[in-house]
Amino acid sequence: MPASAPKAGSHPAAPARSWPLSSTPATEFFPHVAQEVAGLLTECARGRVRAVRGLTVITDRLAVPIGARCRIHTRHTDRIEAEVVGLSEGRALLSVFGEATGIAPDDRVECLSGPPRVPVGFDLFGRVIDGQGRPLDGRPAPWLNVRYPLYNDAPAAMYRRPIDQPLALGIRSMDALLAAGRGQRLGIFAGTGVGKSVLMGMICRNTAADVNVVALVGERGREVREFVEKQLGPEGLAHSVVVVCTSDEAPALRVRACYHATAIAEFFRDQGLDVLFMMDSLTRVAMAQRQIGLAAGEPPTAKGYPPSVYALLPRLLERAGRTPRGSITGIYTVLVEGDDLDEPLSDAVRGVLDGHVWLSRALANRGHYPAVDVLNSISRVADDVTDAAHRQAVVRLRRVLAVWSDIEDLVSIGAYVPGANVDYDVAVQTRAAVTAFLQQDRAVRTTFEESATALQQLAQVCERAAEDPRASARAAGKLESRRDTARAEARGSIGK
Repeated sequence: MPASAPKAGSHPAAPARSWPLSSTPATEFFPHVAQEVAGLLTECARGRVRAVRGLTVITDRLAVPIGARCRIHTRHTDRIEAEVVGLSEGRALLSVFGEATGIAPDDRVECLSGPPRVPVGFDLFGRVIDGQGRPLDGRPAPWLNVRYPLYNDAPAAMYRRPIDQPLALGIRSMDALLAAGRGQRLGIFAGTGVGKSVLMGMICRNTAADVNVVALVGERGREVREFVEKQLGPEGLAHSVVVVCTSDEAPALRVRACYHATAIAEFFRDQGLDVLFMMDSLTRVAMAQRQIGLAAGEPPTAKGYPPSVYALLPRLLERAGRTPRGSITGIYTVLVEGDDLDEPLSDAVRGVLDGHVWLSRALANRGHYPAVDVLNSISRVADDVTDAAHRQAVVRLRRVLAVWSDIEDLVSIGAYVPGANVDYDVAVQTRAAVTAFLQQDRAVRTTFEESATALQQLAQVCERAAEDPRASARAAGKLESRRDTARAEARGSIGK
């Protein structure tokens, strides 16, 4: 790792200029140059437009590979860029990076490059860029000295390191009950309006990762600035890179933006840093790929998604992980249609990820934030990154939450009888403390150690409540007293 690069475990400040080429060892720099040379085209490939279907342009006599970037020269001197997304019967299918307005038959098409590569570097700290790497924050273009493959291969299975170190996300309910590991891939599943953006901003500000790479794909334009300025804030942006592609941009650009952000995360990982990669949302990436696939003639499957969507998911998600150099911890939001966690896309994503967090609309409607539904969420690496005491506390608290879920309706209608069941009594007695533990104000920051300590203390309270029947009886007496008071007040209001 270069001596002038930020050390792992500390938040790198946003530098005024990226590290020069001399800071990159020759053993690492020259392979990048060799890959650049190998990817160059040895001859200029040209073709002509034959047909246009929506945002898909069909050309002939254009011998180019999938993923190559092309430029269409229209008769009005406009230059429209596109990417090759398919080949069929000697013709190339191009998806344009904008509107197809102005493209006419026999317009000239030329290939600009072979397999695409994107510029990366430390000068991206604190920047907001679009899906093609152009700055959106009004500042000069970043000074970047390395190019990474846009469509890179995922790390080999035996090259990956075990996930055995926790990564603090700064969210008490997640760090305590759904502990994440360095290199894990976690999904946040939710419907609309339940606090995904606020949760993402809290994680970016509070995480222990060295750098955040945030991909906002398919978002409304109004929400982008709001997220950067309010949810992320100057503190979170200082050690973050934000890649933006709004919903009004072409589907090819939206797909490209998610790969561009992933390539940036891979660069920081290869510098020895622990990267937190967040994508909002994976659903809109899949929708963009659906548009491309259907326009290219692919057959639709469940929910209209073509086979290329289900091929894209593992190819994209597997690029996150932990290697001997560093780690990429991926957090991907999934917009669930109709709050149905079992809809086809959500089910396919859950099968690839290492865990999922479900944000409950019922909790959000009660003002319970973050609206994490612990019982319907899981982290598959939690046992590997926590100690025995932590795991026992998790089991104890999840049992209390499960019991409360079973008896909540009984308590609401007054059918619960104190003293009939010890587990019921513990769930009722500790309900206020458990709720306070799971809720967290957006301005509150917690460390992993603080969350683990608070969890174990709460588990001890639950244990004492189960072992001390007198405490349970006192709680029952207080509950009955409150009920009698409520009944008296109700009778008085009815009498009036």
